[in-house]
Amino acid sequence: MTYRNPAPTVDIIIELIDRPERPIVLIERRNEPFGWAIPGGFVDYGESVETAAVREAKEEVSLDVELVEQFQVYSDPKRDFRQHTIAMVLIATATGQPKADDDAKNLGIFNQNEIPANLCFDHDRIMREYWRYRDLGIRPSYKSKIINHSWARKV
Repeated sequence: MTYRNPAPTVDIIIELIDRPERPIVLIERRNEPFGWAIPGGFVDYGESVETAAVREAKEEVSLDVELVEQFQVYSDPKRDFRQHTIAMVLIATATGQPKADDDAKNLGIFNQNEIPANLCFDHDRIMREYWRYRDLGIRPSYKSKIINHSWARKV
């Protein structure tokens, strides 16, 4: 029997704490799917999620980040058309001037009301939930993620 498992990934919401309003860094992707996205990538075999997050931040935006907390896990099989992925989203802080590198064609520094529309993958949703958490302290609900599945217990 051959098993097909989702690929683990990390997305890092990087807050620039040396700037007013703690803006975040987004990248413009060099590869498909094209568009704006949260910096991140695949966890390498033998690598922890935390190590992957620090590595991806350095590779894509040339920043040394301090991981603050795990925000949420996103695993909808349709979140990435290329394959089924599970994204661990972490919140990190950094200082300095980011620079696009590796898979990032370009980058931008954005305050809440400046986030580009139509982010790649499910990053629109992640950003909405992140800003709600950051502004109001309200974390995303798991109930809304599983209620439509036939196996889910109705609450």
